[in-house]
Amino acid sequence: MNGHRAGYRKLLIPALMAGLCACQAPPPEKLAAVEYLSSPEFREHNLPFSEAVRVDRLLYLSGQIGTVPGTLKLADGGIGPETRQTMENIRATLERYGSSLDRVVKCTIMLDDMSEWPAMNQVYVTFFPGQRPARSALGADGLALGARVEIDCIATVG
Repeated sequence: MNGHRAGYRKLLIPALMAGLCACQAPPPEKLAAVEYLSSPEFREHNLPFSEAVRVDRLLYLSGQIGTVPGTLKLADGGIGPETRQTMENIRATLERYGSSLDRVVKCTIMLDDMSEWPAMNQVYVTFFPGQRPARSALGADGLALGARVEIDCIATVG
């Protein structure tokens, strides 16, 4: 039995070492290009996050709420107008960084009040008339600035 163990060790140790070597980090020239993006208008608000982050050909947008462009004031009129403004903000951010709504692959929706789901969804779907991105949703208590809805998304670029 000891002879078998010694034989296994001779085979196992080099195999484990090869596996460990294969798991090492790739060389710097093979690492994903990461770019943290914020427009001058966004930076003026001094928020503690980037507007978007580009990793190779994917663009990750931070959560957007229905603020009127250039301000931190929410669109008036309830969940419908707030959702519309949120989606317009998303469209503008995507276009600013080389993407568009038709390149969105995933959205996450946070609602302050889940009973407003049908009204939010009625507006949301108008922004994706063709292929619709994957989507997750959850109820949230206390969104930024008292918003009723916040949406983040991932899109392709390039």
